[in-house]
Amino acid sequence: MTANPVLIEVTRGRLCESQHRGALAIWSVQSGRALALGDVTRPIYPRSAVKALQAIPVVESGAADAFGFTERHLALACGSHTGAGDHVAGVAEMFAKTGLDETALACGSHWPLGTEEARALARKGERPGPLHNNCSGKHAGMLATAVHRGLKTAGYEGVRHDVQRAVADALASMSDVPHEADAAARDGCSVPAWAVPLEALAHAFARFGGSAEMSPERARSCRRLMAACWAEPYMIAGRGQFCSVLMVCLKDTAFLKGGAEGVFCAALPERGIGVALKIDDGAKRAAEAAIAAVLKALLPQARGVIGKACDFQLRSWRGREVGAVATAPAFEDALQSLAITD
Repeated sequence: MTANPVLIEVTRGRLCESQHRGALAIWSVQSGRALALGDVTRPIYPRSAVKALQAIPVVESGAADAFGFTERHLALACGSHTGAGDHVAGVAEMFAKTGLDETALACGSHWPLGTEEARALARKGERPGPLHNNCSGKHAGMLATAVHRGLKTAGYEGVRHDVQRAVADALASMSDVPHEADAAARDGCSVPAWAVPLEALAHAFARFGGSAEMSPERARSCRRLMAACWAEPYMIAGRGQFCSVLMVCLKDTAFLKGGAEGVFCAALPERGIGVALKIDDGAKRAAEAAIAAVLKALLPQARGVIGKACDFQLRSWRGREVGAVATAPAFEDALQSLAITD
């Protein structure tokens, strides 16, 4: 198997200290494949990067309207929150609307991902519960779908439950890749994880941003979910978190979502473009630097704001700049070939 190219280099002083290899696919709804670096046909697990696609049945089933979900609630269904107070309260509201409570959650518990949120919980002498799980919003949406459709909520996370079948069908139709139950793995939050090639994921997010390839109902659902995330960007991740910060800066020109193990997906609706990338070693710092470079290449307005909003410099404990997390020269050249105009 041919090694994927180096996308990100970590420099310290005059030397390259570390390298991160990976693969990248960019898809245009107008012209098809726009860029492919590395092996974009090998299936990977997108993990939380596809939460917005997993939330499509919440809207299409009628559950979102039946329970009066606001943009805040829909953004939580698409997000990986840090367990802040407003996140936990928002998911609790979703349960109150559906008549369930957190005991229905199958996602498990973990400490809030935000450092300050975790410290605040510890100072109060409390332990985290399932509402603090970064996937609790997604699960609340899935449970709402089950309740609205009159399905059993017990076992909703199972690969053969009708809720997960609906999620699999949505993912399959967006990516043109079959999502068979027998091929599913299990994500960290217990729901099925399906492997999809990066090129198919890029195509799916190009569609998510708005495409004539979808039915009018599907297009409306995708626009509604994307608009909710733009309206409530801090529900997607949290204050100071990469995805939220960039969506605030770029407003309604880019939707982006990261997943575990170095995955990032993005939709650029004004350009009809979808992006999917995977860092081979799963490094978050490399995935963030890579998607930032892609956004700067594809969106003129991103060039000025990303540098101010995101710090890819290495610093000493005294705050002195000692290096950087930067795009490798060959990756930079490939992005330049996209030839966008200001």
